[in-house]
Amino acid sequence: MQTIDTNQGTGAMARRIKSIIGGSIGNLVEWYDWYVYSAFSLYFAAVFFPKGSQTAQLLNTAGIFAVGFLMRPIGGWLMGTYADKKGRKAALTLSVLLMSAGSLMIAIVPGYASIGVAAPIVLVLARMIQGLSVGGEYGTSATYLSEMASSKHRGFYSSFQYVTLIMGQLIAIGVLVLLQHFFLTDKELHSWGWRIPFAIGGVLAISAMYLRRSLAETESFNKEKVADSKRGTLSALLEHPKAVLVVIGLTIGGTVAFYTFSTYIQKFLVNTSGFSKNDATLISALTLFLFMLLQPVFGLLSDKVGRKPLLIAFGVLGAASTIPNMTTLGHTHDLWAAFGLVMLALLITSLYTSINAVVKAELFPVNVRALGVGLPYAIAVSIFGGSAEYLALWLKEQGHADWFYWYVTGCILLSLVVYALMNDTRKYSKMEKD
Repeated sequence: MQTIDTNQGTGAMARRIKSIIGGSIGNLVEWYDWYVYSAFSLYFAAVFFPKGSQTAQLLNTAGIFAVGFLMRPIGGWLMGTYADKKGRKAALTLSVLLMSAGSLMIAIVPGYASIGVAAPIVLVLARMIQGLSVGGEYGTSATYLSEMASSKHRGFYSSFQYVTLIMGQLIAIGVLVLLQHFFLTDKELHSWGWRIPFAIGGVLAISAMYLRRSLAETESFNKEKVADSKRGTLSALLEHPKAVLVVIGLTIGGTVAFYTFSTYIQKFLVNTSGFSKNDATLISALTLFLFMLLQPVFGLLSDKVGRKPLLIAFGVLGAASTIPNMTTLGHTHDLWAAFGLVMLALLITSLYTSINAVVKAELFPVNVRALGVGLPYAIAVSIFGGSAEYLALWLKEQGHADWFYWYVTGCILLSLVVYALMNDTRKYSKMEKD
């Protein structure tokens, strides 16, 4: 099996970069498929849930979005176990195949008017499959990129997981902008045009699957490929209870902030601030592009100053700014003012997103690393990240939209306590023992 020694010279460096790029492209396609649902839900909500107000329809689609998240712990468990037992490469290939299946199902399922309640049922099944996929993708790709990187540049290289994650979301929004402005009318988008990006995603995922089959396996995994019945098992993971709790705790605030300001914010700008769908999409696209560029900057900074200072900065700044930021944003009607407020929130969130993958990978030994990164992270994300949009919309429906701002702040404060108490994983990394 092809492997890469991360401690050798120029040739190894070139092969390492090639593998990181290959793994990242697959990650991009996976997250494009995942985020297309959120980007286009404004258009297909009425197809699957034809009755009720716009907020009620968005609540239904957000509920299914949350169901996909509930499958992520199962995906993190199954794929993490598979990655620790059979290899990172094998798990990455399987996860992208599942994502393709889910996207193609959504692309072709008839609407409520044609098949009644079966339409939202198929939509739920498709999102469950995608939830399994993306639940396994995070832990496995975080492990793969971290193991491929050299110790001195691990923060920088692993930050490309979020570069491609955000790029996938950005491409989903870019497809929406192109369809909105150049190819389809608003009526066509609501009627059938929303299916196009799902079909594109399904085809791209199949292509990414073949690309991932040519990836090199990490040397860390192959060095430990000895007979070990506990490798990648829950019993092996439970030998590291503190690390599991740290992953959950450090994720809560970051995932709520991320999904609030990168995913829900598009609907917030339409449903609360009163922007048009086109303007809300433009603001989301511009801010996400800059957000993407910030990831390697902060990843590189973490290689110089450590992971912990960045996490604490996120906790302090995020907790202090969320309530005034979202309150002001909810009352602004100026496009550039809204852009500035969203960008400020994403700048602060970058202090977490740029390094969260490497921090988690550095907490676990190689025999349980993919499972250790993927499962506890997926539990935290499914409970807090996946429910953020639904909770925000539900509180707005109840007339208490501002309560959500306090909720986001509370989650960040909870994680700040974890950041303050944990070790800096750059100095105390389990990966140095590989």
